Amino acid sequence: MRRTIRHAVTFALSIAVVVLVAACGGDDSTSTAASSGATSTGADDKPTLTLYNAQHEDLMAEMVGAFTDQTGIEVEVRNGSDLEMANQIVQEGDGSPADVFVTENSPAMTLVANNGGFAKIGEKTIAQVPARYRPADNDWVGFAARATVLAYNTDMLAPDELPASIMDLADPKWKGKFGYSPTGADFQAIASAVVALEGEAEGRRWIEGLKANGVAYEGNSTVMKAVNDGEVPLGVIYHYYWYQDQAEAGDNSNKVKLHFLRNEDPGAFTSVSGAGVLASSKHPAEAQQLVEFLTAEGGQRVLADSTALEYTVASDVPANQVLEPLDSLQAPVIDPSKLNSETVLTMMQDAGIL
Repeated sequence: MRRTIRHAVTFALSIAVVVLVAACGGDDSTSTAASSGATSTGADDKPTLTLYNAQHEDLMAEMVGAFTDQTGIEVEVRNGSDLEMANQIVQEGDGSPADVFVTENSPAMTLVANNGGFAKIGEKTIAQVPARYRPADNDWVGFAARATVLAYNTDMLAPDELPASIMDLADPKWKGKFGYSPTGADFQAIASAVVALEGEAEGRRWIEGLKANGVAYEGNSTVMKAVNDGEVPLGVIYHYYWYQDQAEAGDNSNKVKLHFLRNEDPGAFTSVSGAGVLASSKHPAEAQQLVEFLTAEGGQRVLADSTALEYTVASDVPANQVLEPLDSLQAPVIDPSKLNSETVLTMMQDAGIL
């Protein structure tokens, strides 16, 4: 695994930010990474894979369980947050016990890729994933997606009063009128998309505008509840928080509707959940099998039928039918490897958001 001096500074920065994120509680679905040792061999002399998982634990338990049923290959799952696990992999280097890494958002995948942490993905897997849901260098692939939305309180805002662009939130008109969760990996990915699409100068202006105008909360669910309770009329979240709450009792979303910005606006960004095989994997063939399964019809159907309510992106498997169709969201096309977490984190620190 190659290590370069030019990554030393960004790695140190990422470590510092991880400490901040952890101190702030991180995003909704994170937990502390397990520390138990992995077994190297499972039943029938098949290896046991070690998966570093930064996706939702329930979803990955379902997908990994289906993989084991199909292949007989056991998987030990170690859970953590996007940047927590990405930095752990970089720090562990060639000695990492991980075979596969999966995330909620792609900036953490880019952090590992930029440090030479991934093996190239197999051609069959690449063929299963449309180009817009994987980086151009194919160091990893997307297996799920989540859409950026504005959640609004229907008692406080009418549809014709909603912003036409997420960039409008930097306008003083919206001061104190929206909530967001700056410490989470989800918001970091959204901010990275704004910077990638609008440039660093405009991205910095937007982030500074959010600091001046927005109300910071911890976690997307908390933002949505604040909107539902009337603390703020509007919130920046990912789509599935609303759909999941509606599928249950709807206690935190009964007064909330979603506004999809569309028109390739930065606020129509769909974030890619990534899967990659570690270059240091001791079981590369089986690790490639796992990533192939996640993006194959079988794995995508597990995702579509789950309660995660995230979007399928591969093997032409449609997402859960309750969701707004993915191809109707008019999301901007961004090479996910261009979502520079280090630059955005620096901007957020400079603005005082982190």
